[in-house]
Amino acid sequence: MKAFSFPVLLLVFFAAGCAHSPDPTASLAPPVAPPQARQVLVVSDSVQIPPPAPDMPAESGTTNVDDYGDIAVPEKAGDEAKIEIADPLEPFNRAMYQFNDKLYFWVLKPVAQGYGKVVPEPARVGVSNFFTNLAFPIRFVNCLLQANFEGAAAELGRFTINTIWGVGGVLDPASSKDINLSKQDEDFGQTLGAYGIGQGFYINWPVFGPSSPRDTVGLVGDIFLHPFAYLTADWYAFLGIWAYDKVNDTSLKVGDYESLKGAAIDPYVAIRDAYVQYRSKKVSGKSGNTPADDSGLPKK
Repeated sequence: MKAFSFPVLLLVFFAAGCAHSPDPTASLAPPVAPPQARQVLVVSDSVQIPPPAPDMPAESGTTNVDDYGDIAVPEKAGDEAKIEIADPLEPFNRAMYQFNDKLYFWVLKPVAQGYGKVVPEPARVGVSNFFTNLAFPIRFVNCLLQANFEGAAAELGRFTINTIWGVGGVLDPASSKDINLSKQDEDFGQTLGAYGIGQGFYINWPVFGPSSPRDTVGLVGDIFLHPFAYLTADWYAFLGIWAYDKVNDTSLKVGDYESLKGAAIDPYVAIRDAYVQYRSKKVSGKSGNTPADDSGLPKK
């Protein structure tokens, strides 16, 4: 009986120990976290993702953007405003432009080039100096009319020096560094502008080229001040002298008109605008007017 009871007790002891041991499969396999728990571990509640930067406001047409794309640079201040002029006669003016253009390429330029090949440049410069010195009364009188007495004195000095020591004006010693008397580029059209008369509207005359009502009247006044108007009574003699002066002057400037025309999309508009800007600056520099006062357009 004792021998039978010992194995029974031993069997009961092992059975009780196995009942308290953990499940072997549970200790070997790792726990599987649910998908929702893994998502919480990846994205922590304490991490904040910054919102996207707001778009920069669009800049107006008066500003530029630098190379970084985020700094507005204002346009350069102080640019001169473009001077415009009324052009109610544009069909006529364009026709006259075409006429003058053909006259230049078919007549004036070939004659000037042929003349330039025959007459050396120093002689042509001397002829130009002579005609410039001869037109002294135009510049002198208009300086007086504009109360530019310093300019009138300079013109009187130039005429005296160039006539006596410049061989009748062929040479220009008054422009040398020692004397330095500059020519006063004055005409009656500028004088009218200095008195507050606007250009009015644009006119392109045949042969004479760009002008305006004010400058047309000024051209007539300058003709009456030119000595050639009194040296001969024949109008065709005066016209011949004027034509020779024009050919000589063109021979020294061949290529200027071609450069302006070649660089312009519309040569007619380019020449018109260049003329208006040039005349407006000449007048505003003498009268103190702003360029807008000389445009000939109604004030806004």
